[in-house]
Amino acid sequence: MTTRRTYGLTLLACLAGAGLALYAVTRTWSIEVTPRTGMSPLRHIRTGADAEPWVIGLALVALAGTGALLATGGWSRRMLGGVLALAGAGVTVGAVIGRLGLNPGEAGPGGTAWPAVCALGGAIITVGGLTAARHGHLWPTMSARYDRKPAPAGPERPAPQPTPDGPIDSRTAWDALDRGDDPTT
Repeated sequence: MTTRRTYGLTLLACLAGAGLALYAVTRTWSIEVTPRTGMSPLRHIRTGADAEPWVIGLALVALAGTGALLATGGWSRRMLGGVLALAGAGVTVGAVIGRLGLNPGEAGPGGTAWPAVCALGGAIITVGGLTAARHGHLWPTMSARYDRKPAPAGPERPAPQPTPDGPIDSRTAWDALDRGDDPTT
């Protein structure tokens, strides 16, 4: 696979996995019904976030890490891929632990499906993170177009223009900035 294609698919996978995990962890994983005499039964609804609240944090880390994959390059991107892989593994483990600790009760198929979807999202994040850790240094980086460039040394740099003692018009100030001079000095 080409590097650009791998790059795009990895970004898409991490983004989709994080979104899938965030959505699934906020769905109903368990409904416990407590019967009460003379009154309607008491329903206690629990989501995956109630069972394992740190899964949301890891999914948000994966979401932010996906954005950071765009801005980094080289070895820092590879290290970020490792962090994404760990976050994805944590989401998967959290979904499994959260499901094992809950009785789905009357949640129906959602009591099993949503934890599985959350674990799938974590697995997708893990695969994307491992791909970034393996191939991240080969992917294209952001443009350096707006990075600060050092001022030319020597005769290529124009001499600063003297400014009048009176007020400076805005055109002169902008021209000085274009030359690299500080118009406030």
